[in-house]
This record gives sequence, C-alpha cells and structure tokens, in this order.
Amino acid sequence: MNLSNITLGQYFPGNSPVHKLDPRYKILLTLLFIVTLFLAGGLITYLVCAAFLIGVILISRISLRMVLKSIAPIGILILITAVLNIFYTPGETELLSFWVFRITLEGVYSALRMIARIAMLVAGSSILTYTTSPILLTDAIESLLSPLRVLHVPVHEISMMMSIALRFIPTLIEEADKIMSAQKARGADFESGNLLRRVKAMIPLLIPLFVSAFRRADELALAMECRCYNGGEGRTRLHTLKASPRDHAIFFSVLLLFVAVSVAGRFGY
Repeated sequence: MNLSNITLGQYFPGNSPVHKLDPRYKILLTLLFIVTLFLAGGLITYLVCAAFLIGVILISRISLRMVLKSIAPIGILILITAVLNIFYTPGETELLSFWVFRITLEGVYSALRMIARIAMLVAGSSILTYTTSPILLTDAIESLLSPLRVLHVPVHEISMMMSIALRFIPTLIEEADKIMSAQKARGADFESGNLLRRVKAMIPLLIPLFVSAFRRADELALAMECRCYNGGEGRTRLHTLKASPRDHAIFFSVLLLFVAVSVAGRFGY
C-alpha cells in the first residue's frame, strides 16, 4: 500500500485560467457538474461530460497522472459498485446465467455508466482542490454561505473547519506513510494475507496516527490563540473576492452547457 498515491486535498500552484477563475464559481460549477453527472442519461451526455472534464484538465495544466491518482484510492468501491450493478440490474437481453446470478446487457450498461459517473465525480472534485488554495477555498465557502448568517449560523467557523480538514489530509497521509514505513522496518507486514488479515495489520497504525493528529490539532489551536484568533467577528481580509467579467462569462457559458446536457439526459441521450 502506497499512501503517497493519495492526492486528496493537495493544491498545485499554477497560472492557468482554471487557477485564476473565481473560487466561488469553481465551487458552484463543481456542484453543478456533479448534479449533471447524475442527470446524464445516455452515451452522448456522458461523452459531453467526459469531454468537458478532459478539457478542464488540459486547460488547468494538471498532470493526468495526478488526476488518475485521485481516482485510484476508491478503485475497490468502483469495482464493488460495478459488480452489484452487473448482477442485480434487471434486463431483457441475457448474456450469462449461472447459479442465482443473471448478467444482462442492461446490467453491463448500468455498470459502465456507474463507473464513468463515479470516476468523473472524483476527478472533477479533485480539480477543485488542485487548482484552489486552502485560503481561497475558505473565503469562497464563507462567501457562498454568508446568507445563512441571518439565521445565526457560524459561517466563518464552518468554512474554517472545512478548510483545515482539507489542508491536513495530505499532512496526515504523509504521517501515516512514515509510521507505516517505521513499522515495516520493525518487521510489520501490511501486504501479505487476505483482506481481513490486512485490515487487522492496520490497527497498530491507527493509535500513533490518532496521537499525531491530536498533537497537531493542539499545536494548531495554540498557534491560533497566540495570533489572537477569535472567529470571524470583526475579521477583515487582505484580498477580497471579486469576480471579473470573464469569470461571469465562463460561469454562465458552462451553466448553459450543463443545463443543455441535463435536459438531453432526461430524454435519454
């Protein structure tokens, strides 16, 4: 198991149009892309979604290898989902039948759609964190949730917690990799045996990882207190978010594309 392959939460600085796009619009477009994936109905709409995602990856200049790395950790989940769709989707065109299982052409199509949907969902979400710094992500989430302040929702604190969680995912992964390497040097075996044995072998990894996580959380809380951080009340920013006309044009153009794909998907295209 190579934990270094997990790229969730990482940010890759760049100067591409995707990096420069207003982070609020990037969050909204990511959510709309996910909704569009679930509304896509046929091959044409899935191909349009895939072409859009590939175009964004190329424009952002993010390595395709890094995007594939973001999908790799959920490979088992994708496989299980595909198998369940193949065996339990009813259909008329039977391809294979054995024991209590029956594989149909409709089940295979359903499995392929689900694989594509999950893979594009994860890849699209990863592009958001790859091209948006944690600070901008925090400011964008707080700005989008700001109307909830009327209901006395602690918007700043919620966005700060989400940003800190994303920021420390790579740090904790790196810490887990170090602990695993240290235990391997002492004779621990994480690779051999069946799935149950591998899960049991991971248990000694959890205790030092939790200790490290709590220690880092305590250090972060102390650092924030030393800098007189007391939440969002009266807090100002060095750079305020301001969308440019180009950001508006990109957002509404992509929004129209997503609406067209969603409508086409409802008609089975």
